[in-house]
Amino acid sequence: MVMRYVTLLFLVITHGLLTAAERPNVVLIMADDVSWECFGCYGGQDYQTPRIDRLASEGIRFEHCYSTPICTPSRVKLMTGKYGFRNYTHFGYLNPAERTFGHMMQEVGYKTAIAGKWQLNGLYNELPGHLDSGRPQQAGFDQSMLWQVTRGKGGDGGERFWNPPLEHNGKFLSKDSNAGRYGPDIMTEFVCDFIEENQDEPFFVYYPMVLVHDPFVPTPQTVGNQEITHDLNNAPKGYDAKKRNFVAMVQYMDYLIGKITDTVDRLGLAEDTIILFTADNGTNTGIKSQWNAREIKGGKAGLKDNGTHVPLIARWKGHAPAGTVSQDLIDFTDFYATLLDVAGKTDGEDEPFDGRSFFPQLNGERGNPRDWVLCHYQCYWNKQPGQFVRTAKYKLYRDGRFFDVPVDLDEARDIRHAMPKDALPIKRELEHLLRLCPPVLPGALGKDTTERPLFPDIPNLLMD
Repeated sequence: MVMRYVTLLFLVITHGLLTAAERPNVVLIMADDVSWECFGCYGGQDYQTPRIDRLASEGIRFEHCYSTPICTPSRVKLMTGKYGFRNYTHFGYLNPAERTFGHMMQEVGYKTAIAGKWQLNGLYNELPGHLDSGRPQQAGFDQSMLWQVTRGKGGDGGERFWNPPLEHNGKFLSKDSNAGRYGPDIMTEFVCDFIEENQDEPFFVYYPMVLVHDPFVPTPQTVGNQEITHDLNNAPKGYDAKKRNFVAMVQYMDYLIGKITDTVDRLGLAEDTIILFTADNGTNTGIKSQWNAREIKGGKAGLKDNGTHVPLIARWKGHAPAGTVSQDLIDFTDFYATLLDVAGKTDGEDEPFDGRSFFPQLNGERGNPRDWVLCHYQCYWNKQPGQFVRTAKYKLYRDGRFFDVPVDLDEARDIRHAMPKDALPIKRELEHLLRLCPPVLPGALGKDTTERPLFPDIPNLLMD
């Protein structure tokens, strides 16, 4: 640990940052296509998730974290701390000119790594530089182990699970070189190795997992004696078989998260490391789950609660009060702002301002929770766009629909013409916020859309 403290002392002197105890490591894990109804600690009944549940019991479970309804808009929002109307233009693309939380953490002395799903080079639209294997490093990550950087699913590309084609620090690892292996295992081993190798220095790991996206296929715990070929990535026929595999994938994801947590704990880093677990959007629409004695249909790509309400669990032993259930609102823009606080970095002109830090809550303090979250959803991937702003209870769409979500998860009863008295001032405030935002373009626009407007100069909505 000596080297870590020497490094941190240097950073305090040269950057005016905080002490070692105030600058923890961070492991940010984001699951793919799975939401709150699939975790035991949130009331899920079809899945066994003991490691994630343990993280919640040892830290904070946030009840109200909100993403966008599909992967790329959520990932760009998370990584840059900006609403989509400022910088989102194409599905499967992060503009390389954008500043990410990787850049910021690097600048203050963190060793940085990313593993899992990249899918941000602009492959679908063949945008300039889409075959540049160094994009993850250019986005602020010292090391990487990723699926879909310069290869799609065709040609020498392929699926992320069995015999996966991956790229390690820009070097292509073919399906043949990974024959017999399971992609999530490779990626998790990379994360654990990175943590061990950098245990004496501050580190930041961003792990956007490939689990539990379709195709729903066997895991190492359920594959049995089947031959391990790339064809094993083909989903089975029929709902029951797909649901069995989906359950197995959720539970294997839980197992892998346990491996990362165990690595942190074995190295004696539990009090020096914040572990964050969230998800990019709702569960696949083909999956139904039992949650608190009712059925929840997956809502990926839709704007209802089952498409945008995601889990968030934070463990920081000795700091975050164990077993806490927080009702604070968390927007995906808030992760960048929180990492700014983690790093002890003063906001500058080059930092985004759409988010609000929840770092104080991780330290057992009340903090300054936001009063609303905003979803601006313009996907450019043949999905119906939309925009809403909401509190934990009330949700207002741009078209005027107004719902009391906790008692109407399916949004079947528009209450704008018959709302309770306490809702009127909230609705007026939400209407004001939407007037400050640019609208989405109408229609389910696709990859060939020519008009893709941006509004980077919209003022800070949190300051209004």
